[in-house]
Parts: sequence; C-alpha cells; structure tokens
Amino acid sequence: MYQQLTTGKLLPAVLGTAMLAWGMSAQAQAADSSAFNWKLSGFGTVGAVHSSNPHADFTTSPLKAHGAGYSESWSPDVDTRFGAQLDASYGRWSAVLQVVSEQRLDGSYRPLVEWANVKYQVTPDLAVRAGRIALPIFLAADYRKVGYIVPWVRTPVEVYGGQPLSGSDGVDLTWRWNRGGLRNTTQAFYGHIDLNLYNELRLQASGIAGLSHSIEQGAFSGRISAGTASLTTDIGKGLFTALRAFGPQGDVLARRYEIVDKRIQLLSAGASYDPGDWFVTAEGGRTRTHSLLGDMSALYVGAGMRFGAFTPYAGYARARAETSATDPGLPLAGLPPRAAATASALNAGLNAYLFSMAAQTTWSTGVRWDVAPNMALKAQYERVRPEDGTRGFFSNTQPAFRSGEATHVTSVALDFVF
Repeated sequence: MYQQLTTGKLLPAVLGTAMLAWGMSAQAQAADSSAFNWKLSGFGTVGAVHSSNPHADFTTSPLKAHGAGYSESWSPDVDTRFGAQLDASYGRWSAVLQVVSEQRLDGSYRPLVEWANVKYQVTPDLAVRAGRIALPIFLAADYRKVGYIVPWVRTPVEVYGGQPLSGSDGVDLTWRWNRGGLRNTTQAFYGHIDLNLYNELRLQASGIAGLSHSIEQGAFSGRISAGTASLTTDIGKGLFTALRAFGPQGDVLARRYEIVDKRIQLLSAGASYDPGDWFVTAEGGRTRTHSLLGDMSALYVGAGMRFGAFTPYAGYARARAETSATDPGLPLAGLPPRAAATASALNAGLNAYLFSMAAQTTWSTGVRWDVAPNMALKAQYERVRPEDGTRGFFSNTQPAFRSGEATHVTSVALDFVF
C-alpha cells in the first residue's frame, strides 16, 4: 500500500497542494495584519478500502476512474484526498480559496479548485457571495470532503454519491435570522458549472438555481433544500445518433434518454441531534432527471455513542430507482436481418446505460478513534447490495457481476485537519 500511495499519479498532487499552501502562507506573512486577516488551513484523508467483489469496483462517485474490487483488492483511491484552504477578510469583505486533490475520472490526482469566491457582508445578518460556491443541498454540503468532521469514514454514498456536483459558479444570498429560539439561515443560489471529465467528455449544468433553509436550536440542526438545473453531457451521444437512424421510434427513445438540456430537480431534507455523548442523524432526498440517469430516491440514518476518544457507530442507507432500469427499445419485428441485428445491439447498449442507475442498500458499522488533536483513525465494515436490476454505485462492472448479490466492504482511514 505504501508503494501505491507514493506512485507518480498521487505524489505530485500531494506535493503540489503542499507547495500551494506554502506559497500562500509566505504571501500572507507580508500582509498588514492590522487591516487584513487571513487563515490557512488544510485537511486530508489517507484511506484504504477492500471489497469482496472481484467483478466490479466499489467507489464513492461516478467521477472516479476506479476503486476497490475489480481494479485492486485493496484500493487507496476510494477515500484518499488532500485539500488546502485560504480564508481572508478585510472589513465587510472576505474571500475563500479551497483546492482539493483526489482521484478523477482520468485516474489522475490533478488538484481542482473546489471553492473560490468573494463575500460582502451587507448587514450583520445579510451576505452576498460571487464565484465558485458550495451548493447548499445536504447537511454536510460545506464539509462533505473533510473526513475529519463526519463520524464515519465517508458521507453515505447512497445520498451523496448520487450528487457528484458539489459546487457551482455563480452567486448566492444568505440571510440569518432568529425567531422563537431558533437560529434560521435562508440561502438562495444561482449559477452554472462546466467540467471536463475525461478526453473532452464534458458535463455542463446551466441555470442551477435553488433555495435552502437551515435551523439550529441547542443540539438540534436541520436543513431542507430544493434545486434545479439544466444538464447536458455527451454520454451516450453515439448511441442516440444511431437510434435516430431508425426513424420516429428511435427518435422517441433518443429524446427520452439523452442528456441534452434536460431539466433535473432535487429535493432533500435532513436533521441531526448531537448533545455530546451520542448523536443521531438522518437525511433523504429525491432526484428527477428525465433522462437515462433515471429518477431516484435516497435516505440514510446513522447513530453513535462517544466513549472518551472512541466513537462506535452504525448506519443504514438506501437508494431506490424510481424508473425502470430496462427498456424494450426498438421493435425488431419486421426488420431485415442486418437491421434487426443492429437494432438488437442498440437495445443492448441502451439497457447497459440504464443498468448504471444507482440503486443499492448498505448496512454499516464502525468505530472512530481520535488518536490525537485534529487526527482521527476510523475502521468501517459495510454490507452493500445493488438493487432494482442495477449495478448500484459500483463501476467497471464485468460480465460476472450480478445485481442483488451482497458485497462486503472494509475501510480504514486516517483523517486530519490543520
């Protein structure tokens, strides 16, 4: 494992992140601290994951190249990441820059700018931001990639893995207000994002708009969010072009499943209660995509107890496909033999895409050990079962992979912040 973590694809990214942090620190030391405040911080996870399924990769995001199982019995790529963040403020103005290095779809660890925005505090309760901003969709929206903050090894894949986009380029407005002992935060946002995934394969989301409302009172916190966006990507472009060659029936299938200017909607809600010695948290959501990505509902519930430096915990998560993972496709009756063979292959290709809908159930248990200030060691076991005739959140599936069969996943992770 040590050799894997020091290969050329990861070490340059780690060194690059460290050099960036050093450079920002050197510049900040020259600033006038009486008028300008700054803070440099960082976070990271060094992890290893084992999967019992040799016919697919267990992973946490469709934007990762590979994971544990088929590609590697033990993989460091599932959870390992490093990040650096610079916060600066001057009067009512403040800014943040966050850079994160983790595995990408091309297998590299090239750092990506996660946040880069400027905020103006209009009043003590009202603020406006512009730039690259975290989407306030889930409870852990602001820290979903900072493993040290969450009690488990990773945020539940069934809920968070279905939403790989964590930010957008645009503006947001945040209003904080109190009523009846409740601390309320209402946030409206609007923006877009354009990502180069791999080999010029792009993912574009325009008109990202939504509203989020959070409440806090004592040990309780909750959030409800709603959002929408117009999604476009070239995934399946060749298939849909070929389907249209079969006339109106093929055109209907192409328009139904292609991801071109498809309006997606998301609704999520979550709550957490943490009085100190124990905690319980639950979250759920529903996504409608009007495309081959399908419609999905997801939820998780988790709880744990704190015994000094040790926190044992358990959880349950489920993602359910709300649309069929199969389609009869083009009718073959009456077609000439050569056309029928082509249509049959296209139908198989379409169903291969639909098979990638992410529906699965996970039971998990683990323990967190806070070994030192700002450092936690975690060990976690999960029983993961893809459902609804899909591959769940697994990737690189092979012919022997079977939906409905359980996979045993073991994870260890060292989280830190500085």
